Amino acid sequence: MGLSLVQSRALVGLEAAAVTVEVHLANGLPAFTLVGLADVEVKEARERVRCAIQNAGLEFPHNKKITVNLAPADLPKDSGRFDLPIALGILAASGQVDAARLAGHEFAGELSLSGELRPIRGALAMALALHAQKVARRLVLPPDSAREAALVPGTRVYRAQHLLDVVQHFQPAGADAAAVEPGPGWGVVEAEPMDGAAVYEDLSDVRGHRGAKRALEIAAAGGHSLLMTGPPGSGKSMLAQRFAGLLPPMTVDEALQSAAIASLAGRFVLAHWARRPTCSPHHSASAVALVGGGSPPRPGEISLAHHGVLFLDEFPEFARSALEALREPLETGTITIARAARRCEFPARFQLVAAMNPCPCGYLGAPHKACRCTPDQITRYQSRLSGPLMDRIDLHVEVPALPADELVQAPPGESTAALRARCLQARERALQRQGCSNQALPPRALDAQLQLDDAALKFLQVAATRLGWSARATHRALKVARTVADLAGAEATQVVHLAEAMQYRRTGVGE
Repeated sequence: MGLSLVQSRALVGLEAAAVTVEVHLANGLPAFTLVGLADVEVKEARERVRCAIQNAGLEFPHNKKITVNLAPADLPKDSGRFDLPIALGILAASGQVDAARLAGHEFAGELSLSGELRPIRGALAMALALHAQKVARRLVLPPDSAREAALVPGTRVYRAQHLLDVVQHFQPAGADAAAVEPGPGWGVVEAEPMDGAAVYEDLSDVRGHRGAKRALEIAAAGGHSLLMTGPPGSGKSMLAQRFAGLLPPMTVDEALQSAAIASLAGRFVLAHWARRPTCSPHHSASAVALVGGGSPPRPGEISLAHHGVLFLDEFPEFARSALEALREPLETGTITIARAARRCEFPARFQLVAAMNPCPCGYLGAPHKACRCTPDQITRYQSRLSGPLMDRIDLHVEVPALPADELVQAPPGESTAALRARCLQARERALQRQGCSNQALPPRALDAQLQLDDAALKFLQVAATRLGWSARATHRALKVARTVADLAGAEATQVVHLAEAMQYRRTGVGE
């Protein structure tokens, strides 16, 4: 009889919960039993592990009764991440690997039938869990996953390309000295440095549209959401795809959080490390795809856009349920996915940039092409966006189509670098004054930070009454005005700053 314990981790939301893989070999009828609330992918590990061990030239205990328990038993386990720890547990229980030397390590990796290790989801979450819990363990992962995990400071990560690389490193004492040397696929992985600025597309590519670029500048400086309205081909998508370049560089913590979510969804690319994401889901995306869900819960597009930009083109074409689900995360910066058996909370602090046409055909008010829509069609189209959702969008701006001569002859616009410099200065003023961006300013601190004079206060009251704004719309307009004042380097919010902020709400469709 033989018993071995191998440490690994399961993914529960963004958390990587510790899992102990217990393997017991006993005499009796040959069998391979796997228990511990394992999903279908985990149960299929029996065939992958058997073939991988045999094709690697190792001995699989065919004449034993093999029982594998994934503890704790009430924690759901999915994916093929447990292939490697199960294989090591069987080899340790049968004496082919030193079970004592496995202590102090955590293993994860999917096995091919030849014994090659394939990448897994959530390698960063595993490393972050060790870092947060201050657990002194080493991670052994497939090469691509090891490079992800090594991004977490202070984590000791080993890469292994093949099952034999791991077996040779953990051979029992007294084994052949030549066999103890790890193969070329084994090695320590060093962290990738955060050197150099992330590269984004430049706003100078967009000709004209000074008003829209000013709105982008205000949105980036204060962390505000933005809705652009204009005919097809006017440049809304070009502007939105270049917006992330105006945001400040990511800190190490922000980069790790963003990368951990992307790793959990299997979408992390090392070349995009420390680059603010821009997620652009298609308008046919469901509410679950947008905000997250499933069983077990997975992050949606709003979480993948954490610390980045969520760009929703053809805004009214999204399902009503999907758009209404945005209301809570726009306020709180988190989304809670509740299921009968599990409840997970994902971060979702993104900047919303949306684009839409003014009518179904897209040419309402266009000077070069007549609109074919009836008033009822226009009303139904614009009413797809509810008032509460529109209230939560700070800046509404029109992006008209440029005439051909102006588009061709216009000089290149202001570069992203110049605009970003002004945005960073305004953000720094807000952080020094109140410790957060203007968009995140709590209502109780709004009056103290605005410093409205009597003329500005009277102007606000008259304008809000005539325009019929809600309390939320009024507060958001005040936050935009504070950002405009920061961009101008003003200590107090003046009438001119309020006037500019108000014009970005008067153009909102549906108001």
